[in-house]
Amino acid sequence: MTVIDIRGLRKSYGGRAVVHDVEFSVEEGEIFGILGPNGAGKSTSVECLTGLRERDGGAVKVLGLDPARDRQAVRERVGVQLQESRLPDKITVAEAMRLYSSFYPNPVDWRDLVDRLGLGDKVNSRFGKLSGGQKQRLSVALALVGRPKVAVLDELTTGLDPQARRDTWGLIESIRDSGVTLLIVTHFMDEAERLCDRLAVIDAGQTVAIDTAAGLVRRSGLPHRIRFRAVGEQVEDLVAQLPTVSGVERRGEHLVVVGGEDSLTEIYEALHLRGVRVTDLRVNQPGLDDAFVELTGADRAAA
Repeated sequence: MTVIDIRGLRKSYGGRAVVHDVEFSVEEGEIFGILGPNGAGKSTSVECLTGLRERDGGAVKVLGLDPARDRQAVRERVGVQLQESRLPDKITVAEAMRLYSSFYPNPVDWRDLVDRLGLGDKVNSRFGKLSGGQKQRLSVALALVGRPKVAVLDELTTGLDPQARRDTWGLIESIRDSGVTLLIVTHFMDEAERLCDRLAVIDAGQTVAIDTAAGLVRRSGLPHRIRFRAVGEQVEDLVAQLPTVSGVERRGEHLVVVGGEDSLTEIYEALHLRGVRVTDLRVNQPGLDDAFVELTGADRAAA
């Protein structure tokens, strides 16, 4: 079942198109991620799909509802944690949870929710006294208190230390396991690879790719680099003739081979047939961060 469907989304400010062709769909039970450079239109797209901002054009459906026309119904079914949202420093966890609970017709027991999120001993603590990880967990609790079918989380782990980030990842996975579909906006590639079933890459206001993390790496077409030492043999010509190899360079006693994802297997088989012993083998595979730069042109923009 498709729970979010966006086609041709457009939004402009002062005559400048911030979003002009964003398209993606999210299936029930997915953790779906949105990646993109700063200013690509990620947060604007999220605000349009949650009904927090009116779109200029395109079609948006969330749980079969139009967030522009059915704004209240969407807000009752979709939990939102936005990057820029912040509570007053003096409000306590309990006060915030009671306030947000009052916005919904059938909220969960907020006391049980904060216990499950590890905030049970912080209910009387003021927001300004919470650690970064505790504030993020409170943000998640506020997004979930209305029993949402869908939760939208924008840059959830920005500013957290590595342990707090990993704890938050575990929390997100447990939320999905409870039956909530999740849409996550992030700029952390390791986070996207760990959590997301599929990813949409948005660049300059439009969707440029949708796939799994592994699929995005494959479609980027970036080469593998294989470094090794062939003991007692000169094998440059042999390796250079292999079908998936695009380049061979000698660096001292080592060869550096540039090729496709099947190059390692081809090299191993060819050298094995020649009885060549290989040592000091290292393989550098392209990752999601490499694919992201290739798909968005971020390296060219920086140059």
